[in-house]
Amino acid sequence: MCLGKVPMLSTTALHHLHIFIFVLACVHVVFCVLTILFGSARIRQWKLWEDSISKKEQDPEEAQGPKFTHVKDHDFIKSRYLGFGKNSYILGWVHSFFKQFYASVTRSDYTTLRLGFIMTHCRGNPKFDFHKYMMRVLEADFKKVVGISWYLWLFVVIFLCLNVSGWHAYFWIAFIPFILLLAVGTKLEHVIIQLAHEVAEKHVAVQGDLVVRPSDDHFWFNKPKIVLLLIHIILFQNSFELAFFFWIWVQYGFDSCIMGQVGYIIPRLVIGAFVQFLCSYSTLPLYAIVTQMGSSFKREIFEEHIQEGLVGWAKQAKKKAGLRRTANESSHNQVGPKEESPLIQMAKAGSRETAVEENKSGEIVHGTAS
Repeated sequence: MCLGKVPMLSTTALHHLHIFIFVLACVHVVFCVLTILFGSARIRQWKLWEDSISKKEQDPEEAQGPKFTHVKDHDFIKSRYLGFGKNSYILGWVHSFFKQFYASVTRSDYTTLRLGFIMTHCRGNPKFDFHKYMMRVLEADFKKVVGISWYLWLFVVIFLCLNVSGWHAYFWIAFIPFILLLAVGTKLEHVIIQLAHEVAEKHVAVQGDLVVRPSDDHFWFNKPKIVLLLIHIILFQNSFELAFFFWIWVQYGFDSCIMGQVGYIIPRLVIGAFVQFLCSYSTLPLYAIVTQMGSSFKREIFEEHIQEGLVGWAKQAKKKAGLRRTANESSHNQVGPKEESPLIQMAKAGSRETAVEENKSGEIVHGTAS
């Protein structure tokens, strides 16, 4: 140790910090798993809707020629476009805010969004299992959500630096995931409303079923991936808040000065439990279906064995292209000044034959003229 200098953290404090990081990682993983399990259980209830739609499509009576129906007679338009204040921009956002707390996704929503996805991305496969596709996408996104990125660790460092006595930073920070969660849920609900408005404003009557047009324009900065990033931040910050509470409780006791007053503790726990519940049963199912309304689809649209086949085919094609490029370069380098390529030899041979024919024709003309 250098003279005149002291360590920023003592050995005891550094040991406690290591324990906190371990607790935070464990709590984050557990909370993410619970969120995915509860959200997936809610989404699996939609499997009944998927099976019902498949049976309806196989019914010969339903397979008859499509009929013209008035747009405003569809249940999707009635629930998302018609009614008091739903046609107003401001009241539409207010309706989206409260909609996330009850019946966030209805049967008409699922049916319409499913058909819009199929007609846009896989028109040639009308029997596409949209529910199974959503579950595969959710499993793939879970691998990203459960991880802890560098910017999340930066947030932890900033919080520990701002945790000054009297500021109650541990209380105010609980509102960050709460506000972000409400904003994400409201935006996802508003995307569905925008899809309904597009159809209702452009068409008076439609032939057959109502079809919406997925587009990235409905999302923040035209990027549906931002929603997944915000959900990642929400789950981590909520895990951090509750992990910090349990760590202080076990490490220093409930009556320690670091824990703070009871009036600040109870709201933190209530907000954390509310965020966990709402994210599991409302926001995550909304995310699973609404983010499929982007302009593109994900590779999980293919079955797992097809994905492996496509990846293997791409690697082989890339390998063959590299070998072909190497062979062309080597053959080009082997052509020296004394050794010419077959194309050049054929061109020179042709020019020599042409010259000989011209000489012969000149001799014939000369002999005739004399």
